[in-house]
This record gives sequence, C-alpha cells and structure tokens, in this order.
Amino acid sequence: MSRNPAGVRGSIFVISAPSGAGKSTLIQRLMAASPDLRFSVSYTTRAPRAHEKHGRDYFFVSPGIFRRMVRADKFVEWAEVHGHLYGTAEKPLAQAQRIGRDILLDIDVQGHQQVRRRLPEAVSVFILPPSFEELARRLRARHSDAPAEIERRLQGAREEIGHWAEYDYLVVNDRLRDATRALLAIVHASRFRHACQSARVKKIMGKFGG
Repeated sequence: MSRNPAGVRGSIFVISAPSGAGKSTLIQRLMAASPDLRFSVSYTTRAPRAHEKHGRDYFFVSPGIFRRMVRADKFVEWAEVHGHLYGTAEKPLAQAQRIGRDILLDIDVQGHQQVRRRLPEAVSVFILPPSFEELARRLRARHSDAPAEIERRLQGAREEIGHWAEYDYLVVNDRLRDATRALLAIVHASRFRHACQSARVKKIMGKFGG
C-alpha cells in the first residue's frame, strides 16, 4: 500500500536568520505546534558535543566521506564554517516529498541560495529582528560571547539581512507568539499550493470522466 495514498507532495521549508534573531526558539515552537513537520538532519565533519547524538542532531562523518559525497553531488547545499564542513543531503528530501512529508531546513543565506538553485519549489522564510539595536541587545544579553565575537555577529547580520529579498516570506520576530503564528500560517498555507495538491486533484478529476 502506498504511504501517500492521497498523492499530496511534501513541502520543503527553509528558514534563515541572523544570529540573535530568535530562529532556534521559533523553530522549536513551530515543530512543537506542527507535529507533521520533520527537521532535516545535516551532515558535518566536526566532532559531536557531549549532548549530541549521531542521526538526531547531525550525521557525523569524516572529511573524506563528506568530500566523496560532494564529488558524487549528494548535497543540495554545503559549506565550510569555522574549519568544518556542513551539508544537507538531497535523497532524504526527495523521499520526504514523495511520501507527502514536510521537512524543514535550518540553514544560512549561502545555503538557501544553493537550495533555491537545486529545489526552486522550496518555501523560504527569513526571520528578522525588530531593529539593529534590539539584535545587539539580545546578543549581549546572552552573556556567552566576548565583545569581539558579538561585533562579528552583528557585522554578519548586516550582510545577511541584505539578502532578505531572496526569500518568499519575511517574519519580524518582535513578539515571539506572533512570529510563531506567522510561521504556522506559512506552513499550513504552503501545503495547499498547486505543486503539492496537483496529483491529488488529478485523481479526483479522473473520477469525473468526460
């Protein structure tokens, strides 16, 4: 029996944001409120941290394996960040779409550009802070980064926000509840796009004959 009898095609969601915009918290809330949505697990060459588990947080692989996957064109996006390689494999995304499962990618601007080229049907959302001043306040309130690191993150935010027009949707994280509701609305509405429902509609139309 088909695992997707209705023929509905799954959606791929890409969420990006500058550091400090509240993306991680929003994604956690979105996933909790939308149980049918699955999180895409990336590949990385860095070592796992104490709380991380292979296959749940990342697929931890050697640089050699990662490079072989790059040469075999296995990734929809990949990048080197702080000396480590990170990438999103294409096969799990294709499988999820085929069985009607929605999947979410938490990636940066560079990764989104690569995904857009490979998967133009992906739905992308950019999370913005309400202001530069508020972003700086949030980063300093963490008390986890040195001043130089905070400045580096703020400079990165200036560059990333310049790519806002490349995204399908923009959500300003001013109030956490409102931003979460906005993301849920995007996910729900995207499930009824022509590309997702066309196979189901064709089955229905076939019953009409004529």
